[in-house]
Amino acid sequence: MGAVTPIGNDVPTFLDHLMAGKLGIAPITKFDASQTGVTMAGEVKDFEATKRVDRKTAKRSDLFSTYALYSAYEAMAMAGLDQEGVDPENLGVIWGSGIGGLTTIQEQVIKMHEKGPGRVSPLFVPNSIINMAAGHLSIAFNAKNTSQAIVTACASATNAIGNAFEYLKQGKADVIITGGSEASVNEIGIAGFAALTALSRATDPAQASLPFDVHRNGFVLGEGGAALILETLTHAVKRGAHILAEVVGYGSTSDAYHITAPDPTGAGAQRAMAQAVTEAGITPADVDYVNAHGTATKANDSAEAQAIHRLFGAARHVLVSSTKGMTGHLLGAAGAIEAVACVGALQRQELPMNVGVSDQDPECPVTLVNAENQHTPVRYALSNSFGFGGHNAVLAFKKASD
Repeated sequence: MGAVTPIGNDVPTFLDHLMAGKLGIAPITKFDASQTGVTMAGEVKDFEATKRVDRKTAKRSDLFSTYALYSAYEAMAMAGLDQEGVDPENLGVIWGSGIGGLTTIQEQVIKMHEKGPGRVSPLFVPNSIINMAAGHLSIAFNAKNTSQAIVTACASATNAIGNAFEYLKQGKADVIITGGSEASVNEIGIAGFAALTALSRATDPAQASLPFDVHRNGFVLGEGGAALILETLTHAVKRGAHILAEVVGYGSTSDAYHITAPDPTGAGAQRAMAQAVTEAGITPADVDYVNAHGTATKANDSAEAQAIHRLFGAARHVLVSSTKGMTGHLLGAAGAIEAVACVGALQRQELPMNVGVSDQDPECPVTLVNAENQHTPVRYALSNSFGFGGHNAVLAFKKASD
């Protein structure tokens, strides 16, 4: 796995800070956001792309592609894979992003407006299109199998990981580099979501992202990305890989309800979770932890909580947390860092707390992770992601075993 996040720019730091409840939300520094009415974001901090990405590529790429490369270099190193470790024709890329090169789009539209179309960069199109992160990854790692970009808003990375899981099950590849990245903390990103009244306008970082709290007031925009190396068991065992966890189930449904609002009944979310559980060959009673989408918006949290409550009604032991209280919402990359969180929980036998809740909303009837139950043993975990347009995606992870 590899990660670049608002609470750490590598997997060990990210997981250490996640389990400690570290807050990665802070005042926006990338631009003057005063006119938007929004002051908080989950920015990546102290990021030096050239620690892993060559200077020329980092300079000529949109930040969302740089985040993809940065996290993937860490993941491939952790996996112990190099160009001799896997046949290039059996190495693929399936990558998610909700928006892609938004910073490039913003900069180049302004340049065109101010200086004319003749001043638009020749790299405008290559840097802004969402598939370019997957393209960069394929080139960097000589991955000659499939190369795909998955775009399902905030479910993008989870759908990407799920699609990689299915692709490997079909025997079409041995190894897939998957995950997601996003770099939308800029003027148009903040202004756009602010216009939707989706963002928190809190001025205190500790009061900005409050998943499942009665006082929740919108989500906080985050940025970053994470990569996971998925591999068939046969290929992993043959090369003596250190297996971190297993992907054992995947669910994907549509609300078919509204372009931004979730179905208030949570029926689509429930079906996606049920699909993942069924494919894993387990029952709801076997699931120990759910990493919730939990955006800290009124509609999302209540609908998701109701879905979890209905599916796990007879298994009230299941613990739930949204890590967005620490990281903010990484949009299309959220499912990637949250998949890393789930794998980390399985490895460490420790759950990330639901930071930001002080007064749990009675409309959210779930058992949240706190300091008292954080060290509950966990064998199976679900990761939920839901996106604008009604996209629901859920992954089931299992603790690695002999």
